[in-house]
Amino acid sequence: MKKNLCDSHCHILGIENDSGISPTEETVSAESKYSMEKLFELHRSLGIERSVIVQSARFGADNSLVELAIKSGGGRYLGVGIVDIDVSDTELGRMSLAGFRGVRFNFMRHIEQAASIEAVMELTPRLARAGLHLQIHFESELVHVLAPHLLRSEVPVVIDHMGRVDATRGSHNPDFLAFKRLVEDERFYIKVSGIDRIDRVPPYSHGLLLAKELVSRFPSRCVWGTDWPHLNHTHQPDDSQLFNLIGEIAPDNQLRYQLLVSNPAKLYGFPL
Repeated sequence: MKKNLCDSHCHILGIENDSGISPTEETVSAESKYSMEKLFELHRSLGIERSVIVQSARFGADNSLVELAIKSGGGRYLGVGIVDIDVSDTELGRMSLAGFRGVRFNFMRHIEQAASIEAVMELTPRLARAGLHLQIHFESELVHVLAPHLLRSEVPVVIDHMGRVDATRGSHNPDFLAFKRLVEDERFYIKVSGIDRIDRVPPYSHGLLLAKELVSRFPSRCVWGTDWPHLNHTHQPDDSQLFNLIGEIAPDNQLRYQLLVSNPAKLYGFPL
C-alpha cells in the first residue's frame, strides 16, 4: 500500500533554484520556508510519491510556479490552477497539456471573490472540453446557496477541506448535513484535508470523526492532502501527525488504498 501514495492538496510559495521565476515581494521572506524544494523534501520524508499542487490565491491566475513544480516533479506532480473567468479555450487546453487537472474558485471571506457562481457554472462546459475539473473552496454556510448551482456542473466537482464545516458542532450540524446531501451526487469528490481547519485543537478529535464518516460513506470519492504549508491558519500543524492520523480516518487497508492511491489516480489521471 505504500507505493504511489498521493498528497492531493498542497501549495508552494517560491523556489530556491535559479529558474527565472521570482516570487512576489509579499513572499520573498517565505520563499525558502515554503518552496517547491521544501515540499519535495516533506514528501520524501513521509514516503509520498505523488502530489497535486494547488495554486495559491495570492498569485491569482499566474500559475507559473505550479507549472514549474509539475515540470520538476518527473511525472509525479500535477496541478490545480486558478484562472480568470474569461480565460480562453486555448489557455485551458495549454494548462491541461502542461499537467493541470482542474481549476479552483474560492468563495471565502479572506479571499477576494473572482467570479459569481453563475459565471463559474457557465465555464464548466469549456472545462469539460479541456479535460479539467472544477475545485471549489467555500465557507461552510454557503453550501445551502451554492449547492443548487454546483449540481449544474458539466465536470466533476472537488470540494475543498470537507466543506470547511465546524466539526465541533458535530455530524448533525445543518451545514454538514447539506454538504453530505450534495456529495451524494457521484460527480462530487471530497478533499479529506484540513481536519486541523475544521477542528483547530490537536489532536483534532472532532475533525477526525467527520473525516472518518465521509471516507466510510463515500469511499470511492475521497482524496487526502496535507494542505502544506497551512496558509491563513490559526496555528502550524505537525505534518507527520496529520499523516499518521490517516490510520484513524481510514481504518482498514482498502479504505487507505482508495484514499491515497486509487481515488487520486482516477480523479487526476495518475497511472496505477
